[in-house]
Amino acid sequence: MKILSLVTWLLLVAAMTIHAQQNNDKRESIHDRVIFIEPKLIREIPKAPRLCDQLPLKKQRINVGDCTLYVEEEGSGTPLVLINGGPGGTHHGFHPWFGRAAKYARVIYYDQRGCGLSDYTPGKDGYSVEQATDDLEAIRKSLNIDKWVVLGYSYGGFLAQYYMLRYPASVSGLVLLGASPGLWTSTGASREGQFLSDQERNRIREINKELNELIGADKITREEYMKLLVYNNHLNGDWKRQQYYKPSIEKFAQIALYEWVHDNNFNDIMNQSASRIDLTGAFAANPIPTLILEGKWDLTWSEQKKDILKANHPRSRMVVFENAAHGIYDEEIEKFFFVLHDFVTTLSRIDQKDLEVFRGKIAAWEEVLRSRPNYKIRLVGWGIVSSKKLIEEYQREDLEQFAEPSQYLRIGFAHYDMKQYGEALFIFERFKKKFGSDTTTGSIALIWQGHMLDLLGEREEAMARYKIVADLNSKYRVQHAQYNLSYELSPYAKERIETPFKRRENQIID
Repeated sequence: MKILSLVTWLLLVAAMTIHAQQNNDKRESIHDRVIFIEPKLIREIPKAPRLCDQLPLKKQRINVGDCTLYVEEEGSGTPLVLINGGPGGTHHGFHPWFGRAAKYARVIYYDQRGCGLSDYTPGKDGYSVEQATDDLEAIRKSLNIDKWVVLGYSYGGFLAQYYMLRYPASVSGLVLLGASPGLWTSTGASREGQFLSDQERNRIREINKELNELIGADKITREEYMKLLVYNNHLNGDWKRQQYYKPSIEKFAQIALYEWVHDNNFNDIMNQSASRIDLTGAFAANPIPTLILEGKWDLTWSEQKKDILKANHPRSRMVVFENAAHGIYDEEIEKFFFVLHDFVTTLSRIDQKDLEVFRGKIAAWEEVLRSRPNYKIRLVGWGIVSSKKLIEEYQREDLEQFAEPSQYLRIGFAHYDMKQYGEALFIFERFKKKFGSDTTTGSIALIWQGHMLDLLGEREEAMARYKIVADLNSKYRVQHAQYNLSYELSPYAKERIETPFKRRENQIID
């Protein structure tokens, strides 16, 4: 494929930006609430160019010890490394927009280990966030960079924060873009379903069922399944969960083909690894310039999330974009790159004494994290081996120490896995008592109470729990990947009123 010259490419990016910005008021947005349903499952994704093949980028593979990672560069100036979201996304979504930053920065793109064009090599200890941050540091050293600005998008925002805590001397600035807070405290319920219609929800459910039947019959591979799922879901309104403006059909295809590509179970493994880290209070003494960028319509999170993240970075600056969702850089383009340019080109020098104080605070934060009574449960995974271990060490009084819904779920699931349904029911009842003031969390507790009652043969009691959730008319989606179980609260509760829950086995071994 022909590679564009640098001058031609910069002119093209500028033209695309102007065209997109001028036509934003003409583009369909989530507020239009347009419903489009494609009645047939699309089995062939339209051909769409991989943008990396068209850009004047320096491309290389960097050896980080036990595998090689795919890395791209463009521009010159202050080094700026971009960490994409996921877990399991790729760098492709940053193209072509960050070509604008190449005018004043040395922009570095890469695919994380286990994703995209990098090696799928878990290493001797398996995939983890510690490994991911070590890989990033290895890239910095290989590129002979002293310090760089680290920009983390979504889940990449969590990695960026954790990387800075592990390697503070390597960071000249931190940019958190629609970032995952990395906090054990609740940031509120996601709003991802706010603009989805019932027709779109129903069609997405049908698509999931159709594709599961195809993969179950070995008519498509796991890789084909994921690509077709992403493309068809986006086509039928799923874009409204994280985008403000509706992308083009070509963009849908690029997302499916190039932007959600990773090793088997990578997403689950990395989410589990990240869940063991609580960043609460870690940045109180942070002297490294920090910029938080948030879209007003980032429905991935609650409306409170941005303020909770900002409170955990008291010395940071936050900018909120009024007409943007999760990405921002491809929606409020001019403002985004103006703010980024201002930050990158005016970075203040970091006082070494302040940095040493920060290192001491990081060490203290780590000690507090390890000493917390609920830390142990986060060290185990969600698979069957971890369930056995949790059961062996379980004592009822431990429940009093749990401060988060996920901890009750994990210990409840452990008893379910071991077929100890009575104790699991007790745990889910305590779960509801402690967190029932939150409708979504309380509903999850009620559904799992119903499951245990079904398995104990208490059908009428089970139906009573399901009915409470069914009457709420909540469309909040819940996923329990270890059981291959995904459902919307009230529709699923209505199904369970009709038919009892049947046991599902944990698919994760650990």
